[in-house]
Amino acid sequence: MAIHENCHLICVLGGKGGVGKSVFAANLAAAILQEMRVPTLLLDLDAKSAGDQNVILGVRPQKTVGEIATFAGAITPQSLPTLITNHPSGLSYIGAVQGPEQTLNAPADLFRKQLLTISQSYRFVVADIGCDFDALQLGILEDASAAVVVASPEILVVNQTKKILNDLLSASFPIDLFHLVLNKVSRTSIDPRAIGQALRRPILAQVPQDDTTAFAALQRSSPFVLSAPTSPISLAYHDVVRQLTGGILQKGKASARPKAQIPTSKSSAQIGGQTSTPDQKGPRAKTKKVIDSITLLKMQVHSALIKEMDLKKDLMNTEGDPEKAKELRNKTQRIVSGITDRLAPTLSRDERARVIKEVLDESLGLGPLEELLADPTVTEIMVNGSDMIYIEKSGKLQLSTVTFTSNNHLKTVIERIVNPLGRRIDERTPYVDARLVDGSRVNAIIEPLAIDGPAVTIRKFPQDRITADDYVQRFGSMTKSMVELLRICVEQGLNIIISGGTGSGKTTLLNVMSGFIPSNERIITVEDAAELQLKQEHVVRLETRPANMEGTGEISIRDLIRNSLRMRPDRIIVGECRDGAALDMLAAMNTGHDGSMTTVHSNSPREAISRLETLCMMAGMELPSRAIREQIAGAVDLIVQISRMSDGSRKILSITEVVGMQGETITLQEIFRYKEEGFDKNRKIIGQFQPLGMIPTFIEEFEARGVNVPRNLFLPNQDDGKSPTSSAGAAKLSPPGVLNKPRMSGSTPANPIKKASGGNDE
Repeated sequence: MAIHENCHLICVLGGKGGVGKSVFAANLAAAILQEMRVPTLLLDLDAKSAGDQNVILGVRPQKTVGEIATFAGAITPQSLPTLITNHPSGLSYIGAVQGPEQTLNAPADLFRKQLLTISQSYRFVVADIGCDFDALQLGILEDASAAVVVASPEILVVNQTKKILNDLLSASFPIDLFHLVLNKVSRTSIDPRAIGQALRRPILAQVPQDDTTAFAALQRSSPFVLSAPTSPISLAYHDVVRQLTGGILQKGKASARPKAQIPTSKSSAQIGGQTSTPDQKGPRAKTKKVIDSITLLKMQVHSALIKEMDLKKDLMNTEGDPEKAKELRNKTQRIVSGITDRLAPTLSRDERARVIKEVLDESLGLGPLEELLADPTVTEIMVNGSDMIYIEKSGKLQLSTVTFTSNNHLKTVIERIVNPLGRRIDERTPYVDARLVDGSRVNAIIEPLAIDGPAVTIRKFPQDRITADDYVQRFGSMTKSMVELLRICVEQGLNIIISGGTGSGKTTLLNVMSGFIPSNERIITVEDAAELQLKQEHVVRLETRPANMEGTGEISIRDLIRNSLRMRPDRIIVGECRDGAALDMLAAMNTGHDGSMTTVHSNSPREAISRLETLCMMAGMELPSRAIREQIAGAVDLIVQISRMSDGSRKILSITEVVGMQGETITLQEIFRYKEEGFDKNRKIIGQFQPLGMIPTFIEEFEARGVNVPRNLFLPNQDDGKSPTSSAGAAKLSPPGVLNKPRMSGSTPANPIKKASGGNDE
């Protein structure tokens, strides 16, 4: 609230310029001062103000709205006279501008905070907010006890006023907040009753047209309520004041304040809107749903909305058009506002806005998930039935406070996600992979496979694209030396496997590394659900397709990889290899598509090799193990191992080169490694990235192409690797020594700075 509890705020607005709302606001404030005999403040908050109130009152403001908003001192009863301009009648005034050469420019939040302090000294504040609204005007309107809409009895003015009211209703303002006053009424005017019916609001008052009195007041720079108090036009203003103070302001003030919550019985444990008795057994014992009054109201509003609108048809008609979607949302919001006011006329303004927003989200969006998706600190959302939604923040899981009203509501949201993608979810196909508009990955599974209700997992796509610098500076996931090595390897066309467990960040790292690909190369991406957001222009994105209702028409990763080979790609990037597609991927890497990348699920580089071998066997080709291993050794050049640590952070645990074959074994050589050293006082993992001193075998090939690779990238620290993580890989050059054999698993090289001649069998 920006208004003190003992003060009433009255906003004056017009549907169109020229209806006299500025004159009305000044005379209304003067009439309140005369009628109520209490301190009254007039605010000029018209976004297009040229200083009209300065002319009407015949004063020049000491401080403007913008100056008060940025006032650095303390606002006290002693300092108030230096900020507020006093009219000879006793009316206080804050102007928007000093003159026509200035424009109103005031931060909404700052001014509302200052107004909260200022309003302690007044009983009434009249704000002229004009007919163009931005954050300042809308913020003031939220705190108003009443809003007086000034209109003249003209067809064009009535039409513009109707548009203004519709826009404000679409912004979740209650219809009862607005009270219509007809200005400049004469015998030849349109029938006021017809105007009231057109605007769906009763006429609060009619101000007669009296150009002579109004013109004379402007000439004297004094409101006519003061200079001509007995004129019919002045008496009409006093009538407006009596009607407003006769219950309208008190009712509006009460609805603007949130109501006290009624304590509920604690006879049974309540968790997330449900009650459970102590003798229930099982991890998800059946519970009796407790529906609070707000949830019940939302269900009633939603039911009434379905009767008035065919939402499914209207959503299909938008066809992804942003303008149509915006128009549909505004139309739906007006209808929801009207239904809410009809079903719960005594609802507080905060609760009303909450009900309208949540019903809109349920009707046109993703329900309670909208709030979580809008929160940038939430990285993952896990829905375990309608009443249990977990979220991941800073790598840690926690139970959120939002819930769905029912499992049917949750199913509707799932269908709203998958239908635009041409996918389906039903009893025949009770699980699906999909994506949101922003690229976030979605997996959903419903009954009968999900016993406790539909389960949805959303891995959010970051709004700000993560860069390699973020891995080094923000997350501490690797060092600059490691980034430099990966950049060179991608640019020079090495085939790279990114290995890691579920949720370790494989796809994000793949996205970052794909940014190193030169822009003049043709890239084909193949994914189950398109997540990769490559910044290059020459990119073709392919996405798999599930089977149709008849069980035919499925397009798999393998199909797309084989098809991509005929699309003249320079590089093929596969989101994840999880089946026989691994064999096709290796074949592509071995047939001239150097620089290809993919991800696999595994916990170490050695396990990644075994995983690839197993996946190749799933292709059904019945190849001998040695042939598959030779394919892997010939195709894969580098394995990057990433992991999600116990404190929620992600780290590059290892960068390992695939050297070749020794007998029946694929030999590996580790280049970088992350070593854990314990925990700090906040239970965050402490460790360091260690270059192991092994120079990769592909460095000579790079240098033959004229690519200079700094050898100090691979140097261990001279203090035996005890330096902090941030300085790992930045050691000084050690004196050259004798050539070393490659380090085998568990061995320690005597002189680690040497070119490898074999492999490391981890």
